[in-house]
Amino acid sequence: MKLWQKDKDSLETVQKFTVGKDREMDMYLAKFDVLGSLAHIRMLQSVGLLQEKELDKLTFELKDIYYQIEQGNFKLNDDVEDIHSQVEFLLTEKLGDTGKKIHSGRSRNDQVLVDIKLFLRHELEDVIHEVKNLFDLLIAQSEKYKDQLLPGYTHLQIAMPSSFGLWFGAYAESLVDDVIMMQSAYKVVNKNPLGSAAGYGSSFPLNRKMTTKLLGFEDLNYNVVYAQMGRGKTERIVAQGLSNVAATLAKLAMDACLFMNQNFGFISFPDELTTGSSIMPHKKNPDVLELIRSHCNKIQALPNEIAMMTTNLPSGYHRDLQLLKENLFPAFQTLKNCLQMAGLMLGNIHVKKNILKDEKYQYLFSVEEVNKLVLKGMPFRDAYKEVGKDIESGKFHFSGELHHTHEGSIGNLCNDEIKRMMDEILKQFPFSKVNNALEQLVQ
Repeated sequence: MKLWQKDKDSLETVQKFTVGKDREMDMYLAKFDVLGSLAHIRMLQSVGLLQEKELDKLTFELKDIYYQIEQGNFKLNDDVEDIHSQVEFLLTEKLGDTGKKIHSGRSRNDQVLVDIKLFLRHELEDVIHEVKNLFDLLIAQSEKYKDQLLPGYTHLQIAMPSSFGLWFGAYAESLVDDVIMMQSAYKVVNKNPLGSAAGYGSSFPLNRKMTTKLLGFEDLNYNVVYAQMGRGKTERIVAQGLSNVAATLAKLAMDACLFMNQNFGFISFPDELTTGSSIMPHKKNPDVLELIRSHCNKIQALPNEIAMMTTNLPSGYHRDLQLLKENLFPAFQTLKNCLQMAGLMLGNIHVKKNILKDEKYQYLFSVEEVNKLVLKGMPFRDAYKEVGKDIESGKFHFSGELHHTHEGSIGNLCNDEIKRMMDEILKQFPFSKVNNALEQLVQ
């Protein structure tokens, strides 16, 4: 059954090609399609397009479908094109002509738009919770290992002293900025397109602000043409939000792979978190970290993939947009898995002590010795030259003592300030308002 079908069917090969993986992707949207319909029928009744008894019957059946989806007992019939058709078919099967009224005042275009926005909003909330879990772990590890020194590198050459407190804390603060970017994506997602129909509105007296409130949206996509133009743009913006988190994780994973390498030897992990070789019995491979790196690099490509799939499309709906689901929808679970696995690895990390006692790291302290001379009154450039000459002649000596006290340095990590920034941005997400609205719809 197809919502658009009249008296002729498409060629089977055309049907297969145009439907593609859409049925599979629509299972991501199933419960959100029902939520959108629950809000839509309440609005239809309020403007006189449904009788109250029809609303009651439709509401009862839609809630039943919603609970079937939640319990995993829902599927698309083999002859049904998509989730929208399946829901309408089930309602019509149970309620006859009343079921056929549910589509009044909307198109599959705005129906899939609202489904996608509800789905993206839900998934962004899940990702943000996982980010917060990893953030809390990074802050805890930063405090735990704040006194454990680590070589700092520029150009992958030994540079200046760092610490594991700085290393863990750097990635924690990186996640703060990532969440700021995700907040922007969330704001774009949290606007209601329902009522834009095929992109040109409806002659019915729809109450779009009512469905906005019922679905917990912060505001409307007011212009009906732009509501449709937002398809593709919204997905790209969300993908950019995900890609920032992925970039942080990929860099963190690469650091950990390097630090675990025997030539570095800064960290290690329990045997059960590493893998072995088929012929080399000594191997402890960081496969988890390598896969995090690769998955996250793939996610970083998502914004460009979506941009290329939608480049130069004119306004209005185009079937090209269907394929965006295949790229974007699975990426949420992949990123959540990577966040969880990063937490598993970093929560079980073993940090080597006294790394900088090794003689090969002596030049890490060259800047410290330059600064000591400056503090005694010598101009910085002269102090730089003097220490440089000592290094070249083999006369360089250092104490190994560090006195870094400014904000964000080895001796003053400012983790409380980093936590404050994360808490402030998280408070700005209206998760409670959104979830309360949706709970009221299905109660």
